[in-house]
Amino acid sequence: MLDRVRHLGNIAIMSGIQEATNQFLDVTLHDNQRSVPRAESDIRSESEHLHVTIGATVPTGFEQTAADEVREKLGSWCKISKDRGKIYFDIALESLPQVHCLRSVDNLFVVVQEFKDYQFRNTKEEVLKDFEDLAAKLPWSDPLKVWTLNTSFKKKKTKRKKISQNSSKGKLESGQGDKFDEKDGHEEPGRNALDSHILDYYENPAIREEVSTLVGDDLASCSEIDGSPREETEPQVRKFRVTCNRAGEKHCFTSNEAARDFGGAVQDHFKWKADMTNFDVEVLLNIHDNEVIVGIALTEESLHRRNITHFGPTTLRSTLAYGMLRLCAPQPTDIIVDPMCGTGAIPIEGATEWCNCYHLAGDNNPLAVKRTANNIASLLTKSQIKEGKTSWGLPIDAVQWDICNLPLRTGSVDIIVTDMPFGKRMGSKKRNWNLYPACLQEMSRVCRPGTGRAVLLTQDKKCFTKALSRMGHVWRKVHTVWVNIGGLHAAVYLLRRTPQAFVHPSEQDGKELGNAKNEDDQ
Repeated sequence: MLDRVRHLGNIAIMSGIQEATNQFLDVTLHDNQRSVPRAESDIRSESEHLHVTIGATVPTGFEQTAADEVREKLGSWCKISKDRGKIYFDIALESLPQVHCLRSVDNLFVVVQEFKDYQFRNTKEEVLKDFEDLAAKLPWSDPLKVWTLNTSFKKKKTKRKKISQNSSKGKLESGQGDKFDEKDGHEEPGRNALDSHILDYYENPAIREEVSTLVGDDLASCSEIDGSPREETEPQVRKFRVTCNRAGEKHCFTSNEAARDFGGAVQDHFKWKADMTNFDVEVLLNIHDNEVIVGIALTEESLHRRNITHFGPTTLRSTLAYGMLRLCAPQPTDIIVDPMCGTGAIPIEGATEWCNCYHLAGDNNPLAVKRTANNIASLLTKSQIKEGKTSWGLPIDAVQWDICNLPLRTGSVDIIVTDMPFGKRMGSKKRNWNLYPACLQEMSRVCRPGTGRAVLLTQDKKCFTKALSRMGHVWRKVHTVWVNIGGLHAAVYLLRRTPQAFVHPSEQDGKELGNAKNEDDQ
């Protein structure tokens, strides 16, 4: 019954999302009809039928997790790139808002063109000359339309968000709650409802933060990009930069050389102004061996910056936290514990995405517990400001405890997800040799036998493997995901709790001593 209610709720949410998206496109086109020398119906038809390829960077090792999320939430087939940490999928233009709400992606870009087997010349000069010639041959039109619409919405969203926050604060201070009186009463019909739909959709936990505003025009400026003259106003000169990401040993050129020469050709083609810091458009040149992909960035900062406002020395990315949680497939009513929560990235991500579970965050460091509590409070405050009323809260609590002596009943936890000390910035390699076995033992006590799962991240693989080998009677390794954490080669281990009941080592030693005594008596 609970699953059916959840399913119906998801259908209702997606219906609201689609309605909000359609209304957003209607208003965007309506706002721009004065400046575009084409009929609104032509722009609408062009927008609705436009399909593009979106590229996304994801935490390395979690490419398949991100691909599964894309298929689940967007219904799009997804390709995992040979270049680790990237996926590609096709969408219709009206699905662009939903792309920004993916939990597993860091950065997004629209693909201009992909070359699966690019033939590089023998000399550096010839290769760089080919890059220069390539700029004028690429199909820039549709990707730039996507970028323009993406930028246009960010500008409007930021403006609406500020208005919403100010009005909500006013309502909270005056105690009016849901009521709001217009002074003139002549606002355009439907716009209040539309803004509410759009903000509700975009202000979901995937991007609950202030989004940096890109400089750009509205959808109408697509005609200017394509070379058509604009009426009334002079076209604005855009600022841009080219970023080259290159992987492979057989290239006779550097990333800087490729970005420099390709960027010069882009500047000549569009008459844009190059600016390495204060740019409007970021053109991406991704090269992996013989694969070359040209794209335009849709995010100015990573989408993983969404939940955490109080940072610690080893704050985990929200996108990586999502991938770890998804590995253990949480089910409704599961109790999920992070016994070494740090700033609370994992349980907060869990509470926002799997709100039908109960999440418990704990740490032995009082500063870490305080940071977690502050991050939870910040998230609730944002929600309260957005909704204009008191929030019901999140299914999460923060507790200070000893990881080796958790104040939890035996067999009471369904899932344990945590980022263990690497022994670099936190703890030490020497201490891990005692800490890891004690942690695994206490986790096996509180985790439910037979069905319990644990997802543990560590860079100290040697120490963890040794500790796990001693706990084979209570933990079984199911899967390992190799990840890159700030240049460190780390691993995420998915463990399953065996059906064997937990026996405390002191009790086990007592039984062995008793058995030995009985054998001596015989």
